[in-house]
Amino acid sequence: MSERAKIRRGATPRGVKAPAIARRGASAAKATRKAVASRAVATLPIPAERLERWWRRTVLALGAIGIAGIAWALGVPALVGTELGELAGAAGLSVKRVEIQGIHHMDRLPVYSVALDQTSTAMPLVDLAEIRAKLLKFGWVADARVSRRLPDTLLVDIVEREPAAIWQTNGRLSLIDRSGVVLAPVQPQAMPDLPVIVGPGANFQTQDLAQLFAAAPRLKPLIAGATWVGGRRWDMRFQSGETLALPEGAEAERQALAKFDRMDQAARLLGQGFVRFDMRVPGKFVVRVSREPGADAGAAPLVPPAPAGTDAI
Repeated sequence: MSERAKIRRGATPRGVKAPAIARRGASAAKATRKAVASRAVATLPIPAERLERWWRRTVLALGAIGIAGIAWALGVPALVGTELGELAGAAGLSVKRVEIQGIHHMDRLPVYSVALDQTSTAMPLVDLAEIRAKLLKFGWVADARVSRRLPDTLLVDIVEREPAAIWQTNGRLSLIDRSGVVLAPVQPQAMPDLPVIVGPGANFQTQDLAQLFAAAPRLKPLIAGATWVGGRRWDMRFQSGETLALPEGAEAERQALAKFDRMDQAARLLGQGFVRFDMRVPGKFVVRVSREPGADAGAAPLVPPAPAGTDAI
């Protein structure tokens, strides 16, 4: 076979070593990749110097975090990890901003205060778990996620609880969620449009009350609030001033409220001057009228009722 045929088949030309050809090819490929990367960086709307500075800081932070983790795993004294973290902070990797997401009701200032309350502001030394634990102590916070965004930002994502009712007890008004967690105090002059529930332990009956309203959805906007009586049953207070005493037991109260809804639609009971409807005894419907004929029942005050067993009929 001729020398030309060998070259066409990929054989190494005479006098040229194969490793030298490989090195030339690798160098050419590396130069090509570098040129492509340089052109890509040039098209970005960020100065190359800033990108290089960010890159150095990011590598330094990741290195410090990794070394600190390895040191902790190997039992190296915590002082070493702290010094490495402070070194990263001195290089510019420290907390300068806090971004908060998910807040619609609660005040943002306590969240900022918790996020910035750190022994050190160096990014590797910020205790994310501790920040989350502190945030979960706020009534509004159902869940929280805290993370780092290098070089200098803490991200705090809050999942808020949804207000479901206003709870009145011991002369205080509090906003609560469906599970009865107290969210915030409420001022009487700034009451939100939510049902008012009254009595000790009433806040833990909010889900039961929501299911009760579902039995008679037409009546829900007509109800001003409800009183949890003796830890066993509800008294409903209507916007028109009447009180409806319901029986004990979830199923019995739902059936009674649905029946009252049908009776009101058929005979128009609400807004006619009645004071109280009593359905505590199965099969009985007792009505108390105003003491003065033709007098308005008036608005029911937001105060706990008489002790169990003494309700007037």
